Amino acid sequence: MFFRELAGTCAELRQAFARHVGMSPHRVRLLIRLWRDGETSHSDLRHVLAIDGASVTRLVKEFETEGLVSRRLAPEDNRYTLAALTAAGERVAADLERSHQVYQERLLDGITAEQRENVLDVLRHVRTNILEQESP
Repeated sequence: MFFRELAGTCAELRQAFARHVGMSPHRVRLLIRLWRDGETSHSDLRHVLAIDGASVTRLVKEFETEGLVSRRLAPEDNRYTLAALTAAGERVAADLERSHQVYQERLLDGITAEQRENVLDVLRHVRTNILEQESP
């Protein structure tokens, strides 16, 4: 029950924020990922975003057409395409990040700092348990 509730809440949060800013969740996540990580290969984006390569390519090309992303072949291996935000993309992603912060604050309204910290403690403990389960 705990993990189902957690997963459902996370999914609803992504969908609700995407609707709030008028973008698909994948578009939001791709822009924010490039903003946080800088130039990234399509392959890495596919793994991080958990979507297929064709979808990553389509999204990146859409953003390129909109002037938000540039693409180039990786100099060390031209089999890989790299994507990076343009100056306009940086501004859009920064605005998204600010909007996300405000949105989160509204969602946390009425939840005390102690309640927030308790949830964070539980999540940290679960992550520690995951690492312990995976280590030999």
